[in-house]
Amino acid sequence: MKWIILAFIAVPTTELALLMYSGRTLGLFPTIAIILITGIGGAYLAKRQGTKAWHELRSRMATMETPGNALIDSVCIFFGGILLVMPGFITDIVGLLLLFKGPRNIIRPFIQKWIYNKMKNGRIMMM
Repeated sequence: MKWIILAFIAVPTTELALLMYSGRTLGLFPTIAIILITGIGGAYLAKRQGTKAWHELRSRMATMETPGNALIDSVCIFFGGILLVMPGFITDIVGLLLLFKGPRNIIRPFIQKWIYNKMKNGRIMMM
């Protein structure tokens, strides 16, 4: 819980500082153009990657396979898309990393370990 509160304070403050610095360095219109391009491009990439992940998830469920990695990929793509639509440079970088398969392969073991620990402690129950 303390991490969420920190994220709601630290991330917007840092984003605002970077946007102000970018506005002073690059100018107002280039900064706005970068924000718009990353937002539109990110929405397009998120839709494309999300559709692919959704089809993989549905095919695994249809063949009665565990959705494991496909489910984690879908959630990562969803959060990546949300981060790309939000204005800011840090959220754009993290969002792009979540959209591509390489960085997701690096992040996936940490997510799996986190889920395993939550299940072990009884905070997540599978039925």
